[in-house]
Amino acid sequence: MLSGSLPPGTGLPLREFAKLFEVSAIPVRESLQTLIGEGLVEHRPHFGYTVTRLTTAELRELYLVRERLESAALAAAAQRAGDEDHRLAVAAHRRMEQAVLADDPAGYHRETRNFHLALTRPSGMARLVHMLEYAWNITEPVQPMVHISAAERARLQADHHQQLAAFLAGDAEALLVATEQHHDRLNRVVAELPTDIGLFADPDSP
Repeated sequence: MLSGSLPPGTGLPLREFAKLFEVSAIPVRESLQTLIGEGLVEHRPHFGYTVTRLTTAELRELYLVRERLESAALAAAAQRAGDEDHRLAVAAHRRMEQAVLADDPAGYHRETRNFHLALTRPSGMARLVHMLEYAWNITEPVQPMVHISAAERARLQADHHQQLAAFLAGDAEALLVATEQHHDRLNRVVAELPTDIGLFADPDSP
């Protein structure tokens, strides 16, 4: 689900998973219940288990939550980050650049997450970063970066470049400014994701 190989709405047949992992149905059901609690799976009578399909409003709401949590951590992260933190952020940024050049949207989506977490983890706010990852996980099956244009990914990557420069300089104010600009662009991109390819739930469905 987190890799995007099981998109929203994909059925999760309990018996097939039990056979695949060579276990009884009980631990599979327990695992699926855990994923329901994490917002990644939903269960409906007569339909079984499926990967959660968000409404467009729910996706925008989760991106707003991510924005607030990330911004809260970045000021402290910029000031606390050390050489190893800088190395990890630079490496993630380099992999994003390579994905843009290779026109690899799935790779870009994956490395975007790694980059943002590399910027926030040095904050020392472990619980906050955990909440950020939790909110991020729920949005992962949608794979937004896969469904936007190469030009949009390049523009988002330019924002990442500004974020990285401020992070490496330890300039918390510049990092927050660059992050606000990035989130403004990202929110517009998310609002324009296609609604006719099965990514989203009908807001009026039960």
